[in-house]
Amino acid sequence: MPNPLSLNLDYERPVKIEEDIYWVGFYDVQSGLHCSHYLIVDGEEAVVIDGGSRPDFPTVMMKILQTGTAPDSITALIYQHYDPDLCGSIPNFEDIIDNKDLKIISDKENNVFIRHYSVSSKLLSLNAINYEYRFSSGRKLNFINTPYAHSAGSFITLDEKTGVLFTSDLFGSFALKWDLFLKIEKECGDCSDYHSCPKNRSYCPFPDMFNFHRKIMTSCKALELALKRIGELPFKIIAPQHGSVITERSEIELVLEKLATLEEVGIDGVVESGR
Repeated sequence: MPNPLSLNLDYERPVKIEEDIYWVGFYDVQSGLHCSHYLIVDGEEAVVIDGGSRPDFPTVMMKILQTGTAPDSITALIYQHYDPDLCGSIPNFEDIIDNKDLKIISDKENNVFIRHYSVSSKLLSLNAINYEYRFSSGRKLNFINTPYAHSAGSFITLDEKTGVLFTSDLFGSFALKWDLFLKIEKECGDCSDYHSCPKNRSYCPFPDMFNFHRKIMTSCKALELALKRIGELPFKIIAPQHGSVITERSEIELVLEKLATLEEVGIDGVVESGR
């Protein structure tokens, strides 16, 4: 696969991030919260991860079709938490897929809320399927709980075949400047001056990433636990629902290191500031 950072990407079309895995998200140039949705294709089957909001559905489905994937080949919809920017389009997917055997998969804590999106398909909880999903080929997706990062039922998904780790809100960012693939310069690793770049670069990705995690994650402990579990996994690529895909190992390790020491996260920030 060519280096994605060297490509002139067209965000109006699906973007391949690994073999048979596509970004089918919505790039809104006026929004700081860019939503990434993903399609995994395996032979005649496909799975959608964090399918998106109701307003985003036409864009997401158009990109799925552009990959050559027929709607009726989608066998499962996976939702890593229950927010409307992930789950709002569930009825749209159900209508166009039109398959009574369609599986909607999430943690049991999330399913309590997901059912309120007018879901007609059967909801499967992670524990009921032993925290894994298998395609007919044997390809396996593993689900790992990351509780309270940011909801009680939050989890992440590892594709064993490619090593792509879908991290939901973890590694996300809120920023008007956005690229699908993150690029961090080598000399940024030792820098801690995030507001006045010693190299006079116009943009540093870390303040927006830190601000996102402080606002979205519930506490330092929840974030630390999630990052610890991620660090134990055999992944190669980080694919968050917000923010940018991280492909370089050195950059993944740098971001992990910086987020692991982040302070004033969620309720901890409120308590420490006395607000």
